[in-house]
Amino acid sequence: MNMDLDEALGRLSAAPVPPGLAEIEDKVFARVREEAAFATQRLRVGAVAVIAALGLGFAAGSPVTAAASPNTLSPFGPSSPLAPSTLLAAD
Repeated sequence: MNMDLDEALGRLSAAPVPPGLAEIEDKVFARVREEAAFATQRLRVGAVAVIAALGLGFAAGSPVTAAASPNTLSPFGPSSPLAPSTLLAAD
């Protein structure tokens, strides 16, 4: 397929201009402005999400003071009042 580039460009320049070509620039810039408005909104939502994630990460990773647990009954504890040996020896 041999095509002379100068000949192809000459035919292209001789062709009539498409009717929508003059308005395409305005349409493209309008769409860019529209997307830019959405981009700033998405940026705000993303920043809030990042701050919330960092806050949850700091809250989950912070040291927590252990509260003293109440004395519970345990069958394997040394002084369990419900151990079989203490129940049998009580008589």
